[in-house]
Amino acid sequence: MDNLDKSTSAAILGETFPKERTRSYGTLEPNGENSDTSNPFLDPDVAEYWREVYEKAQYECRHVFDPKLTWSPEEEKRLVRKLDWRICLWACVMFFALQVDRGNLVQAVSDTFLEDLKLNTNDYNYGNIVFRLSFLVAELPSQLVSKKIGPDCWIPIQMVLWSVVAISQCALTDRKTFLITRSLLGVLEGGFIPDIVLWLSYFYTARELPIRLSFFWTSLSVTTIVTSLLAFAVFHLNGAQGWEGWRWLFLIEGLITLSIGLASFFMMPASVVQTKTWFRPNGWFTDREVAIVANRVLRDDPSKGDMHNRQAVTPQRLWNAIKDYHMWPIYLIGVVAYIPQSPPTSYITLTLRSLGFNKFNTNLLTIPANVFHIGNLLLITWISSRLNQWSLVAMFQAIWTLPCLLALRFWPDVITNAWGTYTVVTVLLSYPYCHAIVVAWASRNANNVGNRSVSAALYNMSVQAGDIAAYFIYREDDKPKYRRGNTDLVAVNILAIVLFLMAKAYYVFQNQKRDKIWNAMTEQQRSDYIRDTKLQGSKRLDFRFAH
Repeated sequence: MDNLDKSTSAAILGETFPKERTRSYGTLEPNGENSDTSNPFLDPDVAEYWREVYEKAQYECRHVFDPKLTWSPEEEKRLVRKLDWRICLWACVMFFALQVDRGNLVQAVSDTFLEDLKLNTNDYNYGNIVFRLSFLVAELPSQLVSKKIGPDCWIPIQMVLWSVVAISQCALTDRKTFLITRSLLGVLEGGFIPDIVLWLSYFYTARELPIRLSFFWTSLSVTTIVTSLLAFAVFHLNGAQGWEGWRWLFLIEGLITLSIGLASFFMMPASVVQTKTWFRPNGWFTDREVAIVANRVLRDDPSKGDMHNRQAVTPQRLWNAIKDYHMWPIYLIGVVAYIPQSPPTSYITLTLRSLGFNKFNTNLLTIPANVFHIGNLLLITWISSRLNQWSLVAMFQAIWTLPCLLALRFWPDVITNAWGTYTVVTVLLSYPYCHAIVVAWASRNANNVGNRSVSAALYNMSVQAGDIAAYFIYREDDKPKYRRGNTDLVAVNILAIVLFLMAKAYYVFQNQKRDKIWNAMTEQQRSDYIRDTKLQGSKRLDFRFAH
């Protein structure tokens, strides 16, 4: 295919030919050389087409759009490092705050939380189900609000509100108040993750996003380690002021997240061209750096400028995104892929307590799995980015967990052998987490800002739906070995492997079908299609799916 064909088709969807296209114009190619052939705007007609799109959308970076701008690989590397410190690091800090408040229940139940509130295993499950269901329901509305007022405004508001609810958990008295606070937390935290992903996509290219998201989800394991150590210390306050240790835990950790939420009002610029404010008069970037960030993102995916960052998703865009069946394979993966790990994660402290470990050692023993989890998460995401492979690399998560689930199901000494069971559970929970890969995969295949914002919410809703189902697997009448539950987890794990393979086969088939049609067209027919087609997102004939 000649350069005109590649540039015109790639211009619409950024990664039209992912195997041929590597990096943006002016960046470092894999062979170490600079190349300008991947700049879709070198074709004047393409550049003019997108300039009109950006003007019509009132895209906030349109004034720095420059098809002829060049920069050195060294400049870009320095700038990406600067983005990592300014943007990605704070995203990780905010995710730390999210995980503190939605995950500290696991530490609380290692104390006397269930006994004090007169709850049993099923009540614990109901609390988690209510949280996940509320989280799921809030995902899409939250994303729509975020797109309207901007994630830089909405995310800090969310954080402050949920921190207040998190703090109020120190005053829980019974099952009713427990379920109410879990529901409120779910509603207020729902949408946070796709909101953050949308915000990060304003600053990073498609190939850079997965590894940044891996840093993002590394915060989950770091948070678990930190909160486990904090719980170990806080539980020593048991009896102070007449309060149980878990009440102090909710109070102290809620205050931590509240402070992060307040700071986020000042730490989240709306875009690269909006870092200058009254409290930051010089901004974070020079004019040249602003231009490079904006143009490198647009050259990677021109559709990122087809909406401005305060533009609401219309009902028609919403409906178009929902009925985009090409995204459904990824949503199905979201429903199934994380179920096998969910019950062991939620029950690890209860499992360790049932093995005879005390509440202090229990929280310390959860740390090794999280340390290994971090390493495996970063490694699998790096491999995916390096190989430009999505489904097969992500599938390794399910391959890792399957032998561990088989051991939990068929090993006769589960629960009775304390250290053996602990080892199996630790290996299982060290699994290479594929969430960062699949989130970036969904974002890439959605292919424009409107679809991307909705698809991120729909994907995360599918994950929450799977989590809700997971809380029905370990039941009170199946304890302590959960044989029936582990049988179900083995079956779901195998289904996850099948879905990863089927998703890859589907996208390969769709790309081949489109290649056949596209290659049969004349150059004039291709140009006419690009100029005149009304199709958007992944439905365009000149778009190729990542797989």
